[in-house]
Amino acid sequence: MAATDDTKEDLLSIKDISKQIEVLLHASEVPLTANHLKKHLSLTTKTLEQALALLKQRLDLGVLNLHHTASGYRLQIADSHSALIQSVFPQRQERLSQALLETLSVIAYKQPVTRSDIEHVRGVTLSSTILRQLFDKGWIEENGHKDTLGRPALLHTTPKFLDAFGLSHLDELPPMPDIVEIL
Repeated sequence: MAATDDTKEDLLSIKDISKQIEVLLHASEVPLTANHLKKHLSLTTKTLEQALALLKQRLDLGVLNLHHTASGYRLQIADSHSALIQSVFPQRQERLSQALLETLSVIAYKQPVTRSDIEHVRGVTLSSTILRQLFDKGWIEENGHKDTLGRPALLHTTPKFLDAFGLSHLDELPPMPDIVEIL
């Protein structure tokens, strides 16, 4: 007799479930959400949380980490091994220009913002090339329009931005320094 979905969870130990989650994370090319894992493994939220905690604990003893981003859970090599990886597999690191980083920072910290808002904060005209690069990377998107003359587009960051910087929420951005303290 086949086990029903309700009893499947009871038949597997948390240890076995954590191994199944690890297998799925290794096989996936993209982060997996909690809902995706619960659905495909027929788990409750409590069981998933227990299995993820056990997996994290087990992985922390090795070279991989369980990392939670805006798009879900993923496995990644521990930061302590990044120098070794760079020395063996040197890749051309993409350099982000100061202007691009400033623009992205304004959007991330002040969203939703318009192009005019960004220009006001930065004090210079915003290059269309910079915005195009941010759109091409999928780090920003237009979401709505401001109710002013010309109805300019409102810019927001995307989950892909959070993933690229290893964040799960905007609340994890470092705090903005107080401008009074800087001056």
